[in-house]
Order: sequence, then structure tokens, then C-alpha cells
Amino acid sequence: MAEEFIAGRGKQPASGAGAATLNIETVATAMCSTRACNDATEAKGGPAQRALPLVEQWNPPFCGDIDMRIARDGTWFYGGTPIRRPTLVQLFSTILRKDPEGYVLVTSVEKVGIKVEDAPFLAVEMTVAQQGADQVLRFLTNVGDWVEARFNHPIRFERAACDGIKPYVHVRGDLWALLTRDLVLDLVELGEIGEHDGARCFGVASAGSFFPMANADEVESADMNQFINMRTNKRRI
Repeated sequence: MAEEFIAGRGKQPASGAGAATLNIETVATAMCSTRACNDATEAKGGPAQRALPLVEQWNPPFCGDIDMRIARDGTWFYGGTPIRRPTLVQLFSTILRKDPEGYVLVTSVEKVGIKVEDAPFLAVEMTVAQQGADQVLRFLTNVGDWVEARFNHPIRFERAACDGIKPYVHVRGDLWALLTRDLVLDLVELGEIGEHDGARCFGVASAGSFFPMANADEVESADMNQFINMRTNKRRI
């Protein structure tokens, strides 16, 4: 079903009030433009970072919600069916935006709402460059974006079930990536005591910025397994 939706021409019906529609040809045009930019960058030996449509500058009318969902594990669904082609998921991710009302897919002429259960992206790999004060953390998302944690791409931490932590890294706009379970302990292992807003905190440093996880006293008096007790998968460069 999902592949039929992607391959379809013209307007496809959306769910919810107002019988909204999504013009697949317009979406395809935006996607092909993005792909062309990526191919040109790679041909010139440029970085692997993707070129992206200027979705933050577009202000088309809202056409309602469609039956598309991003699950907590990062799987994209359409009509209850997983979209199994990674390239299609990657391309749809380039026109994703979060507005005050919720997540939308945006083209220059229309936008439609979709559901996101947690974060729209997952951080699936982490690299650690340099050491000490020069440490830089870079994250790869499940849709192919590389993000360097720094002041304008912060890492934030939320409490998870059983007093664990859920780290998110900022990707772009108001879109964040949730770190996978395999990466959380990697981040904890890199943690150190530092100061944030005048308080002693346990956190992690990257590119000259310090991102607090928890109060230092709380961490020093606790078993680290209360934060995370999972295997790790880190690659150092």
C-alpha cells in the first residue's frame, strides 16, 4: 500500500476532516531536486551531508492530515503499512517540518499533517573525534543526516521510565533524533562533572559546549545502572 501511494500520480486522498489531498507530483519534484543537489555534491567530492529543500521558507496552505505515522522505533507507515524502501523514507524526511500544530510534510504549494510517536529521527551511530576539551561528537541518523553536537545542535535529556534517561540530538528546525539504546551508555561513559547555569551537573561535552544529563550529586550517589544498563556500539575516529 505504501509503495502504491508513493508511486501514484496526481492527488492522493488524505485522512481526517476536510478530505485533504497530497499532490504526489509536487512532492516528487521537491525530492528529485534534492537528489540532484546531492548527486552534484558527491560528484564534486563534497561532504556526505545532504542538500535539503527550503521547507522552513515555505508557507503553503494546510490541506489536512494523511494516514502517515513515524513509530517510536523510526519506522514510517502509510495506511498502517510500513514503508519498506529506505530511499523513500529518506526522501520524505527532507520535506518534514514541525509546526506549532504538529508535524507536517511540506512542499511549496501544500502541506499535510502526519503523526510522530516520539522523535521523527533516530541517532544510530556516534563518532568521537579528539579528546578532552577538544572532544567533538557526531551522530548519524536513520535517514542519513550527520549532525555535530554543538551550541546550535544541542543534546537534551529527558527522564525515561524507571528513572532512566532519553537523549535527543537536534537535527534541524524543530526536528530531533532520539539516540538508540545502544548509544545511550556510550554517552554516559563520556560523561563528566561540569557546571551549567551555576550548578554542578553530570553531562557530556562536544565542540566547546556542555550538555547536562543530571545533577552531579544525584549521579555520584546513584548506581549508574539506574541510568542505563545496555550494551554499547561506539566507533572512535
